[in-house]
Amino acid sequence: MQDWVFDIVESTGLFGVFLLMLLETVFPPIPSEVIMPVAGVLAARGGMGLGGVILAGTAGAMVGNLFWYALARMIGLHRFRPLIERYGRWLTLDWPEVERAQGLFRRFGGPIVMVGRVLPTIRSVISIPAGVLRMRLVRFFVWSTVGTAAWSSGLAIAGWVLGRRFSNIEQFLGPLSTGIILLIVLIYIWRQATWHRRHVAADKPDADA
Repeated sequence: MQDWVFDIVESTGLFGVFLLMLLETVFPPIPSEVIMPVAGVLAARGGMGLGGVILAGTAGAMVGNLFWYALARMIGLHRFRPLIERYGRWLTLDWPEVERAQGLFRRFGGPIVMVGRVLPTIRSVISIPAGVLRMRLVRFFVWSTVGTAAWSSGLAIAGWVLGRRFSNIEQFLGPLSTGIILLIVLIYIWRQATWHRRHVAADKPDADA
């Protein structure tokens, strides 16, 4: 997979970084944990500036973040509930979790969005509760940008450092990218496998009641 990312970024430059990060946020075909280190490696080789890579990656991800925020805000909380009740298992998300998120967002919405931007698998979906709960656009944009820039910078700098220190970086990125994808898949499978047990436990009456 990293070979494909290398080819795209090498041929299209910063626009390729922007586009891949946008696609990763809207419909994740490949994780940013692969895209940004690859772009950082290419920056270390002199094809692009590291600052430009970070800006392009952050901008692409932010366009995707705003897309999900706007869509969720347009759907609204009441229309969102039937979707969760019908497809929640496949999203590994249920309505009580949404309600808990609602309470947290009212108190700590900005910091939650920022922290969510640096958590794998959470980074994309954190825009949805922010939009559904009608978090102010300016606040959402500022906190999202801070978190997204931190995430993009960390990954790009890691790739840049590796690219400067090792000539054959592909031998490291190949197993790393495969491992990241497998980890994401395993987390999803675990959420699916434990879905019934978690909900049976949540539905049990309190023995002390």
